[in-house]
Amino acid sequence: MQTLIEIQHLNAGYDGRTVLRDVDLTVYDRDFLGIIGPNGGGKTTLIRCILGLLKPQSGTIAFHPQRPADSHASLTIGYLPQYVSIDRKFPITVQEVILSGLSSRKGLSARYTAEERQRAARVIARMGLEGMEQKAIGALSGGQLQRALLGRAIVSDPEVVILDEPATYLDRRFEARLYELLAEINRDCAIILVSHDIGTVLQQVKSIACVNETLHYHPDTGITGEWLEQNFNCPIELLGHGNLPHRILKEHRHE
Repeated sequence: MQTLIEIQHLNAGYDGRTVLRDVDLTVYDRDFLGIIGPNGGGKTTLIRCILGLLKPQSGTIAFHPQRPADSHASLTIGYLPQYVSIDRKFPITVQEVILSGLSSRKGLSARYTAEERQRAARVIARMGLEGMEQKAIGALSGGQLQRALLGRAIVSDPEVVILDEPATYLDRRFEARLYELLAEINRDCAIILVSHDIGTVLQQVKSIACVNETLHYHPDTGITGEWLEQNFNCPIELLGHGNLPHRILKEHRHE
C-alpha cells in the first residue's frame, strides 16, 4: 500500500499545554480511517496539524511520495469541518460553496471555467441539492448545509478527504446516503473520519485510531470492549442489535 501521510513522534497543543503526546500514525492510499476518542482527547488537534492549521510542538508530518513536511498543498486534501465552525451569515450560495473547493488550484481573481461549473453541478446533484444552487447558506437547514460542505470537500477529486463529525445535523435518510457516498468516494481516495459515534464508525471504516492524548491504532474494526475501555479511559459496554453492533458508555462514577 502506498503511504500518503506519515506522522512520527508528534506533540501538539495550545497556549503551552500539550494535547497530543508522541503520536505515530500512517495513512495509506484508499484507507478509511476512523478517529474516535473522548471529548478533549485531541481528535481535532490532530486534524488541524495534518491540515497545516496548527504547527506541532515537535515531531514530523510527511506527505508522500517525496512530499516535504511543510508543503501541505502538494497533497490534495478535501476537508469537511465541524458544523459549529461555519458562519451561516456569510453571504455565499450553495454553488459558490462547492466551487470554493476548487479555489486552491486558482488565483484569487481567476474565474471558474465551464468545465469546473459542470463539475460543481454534478456534485450538487450527487448531494441531492438540485434547485438550491443560488440559495444562501443561511437559508439552508443544518442537513442541507452539511451536504453542501461535503460537496466542497470532494469537488477537487482529492487524494485524502477529512471529515470532522460529518453526520451532525443530517437527517436519518441522508445519513444513510452519506455513508453510501463515502464508500463510493473511498474507491478513489483515502478518507479520515472523525466521530464520537463509535457504533456507526465501526460499521463503516477499515481501521481505527483512538486519540486520547496519545494515539492507539487498530488495523481493522474487530476491536473488543476492553480495547475501547482502555483507550477511552472510561468503561464502554458492547451491545448487539440485530446485525448492527452498538457501543455505549457504561455508568462511570468518579470517586
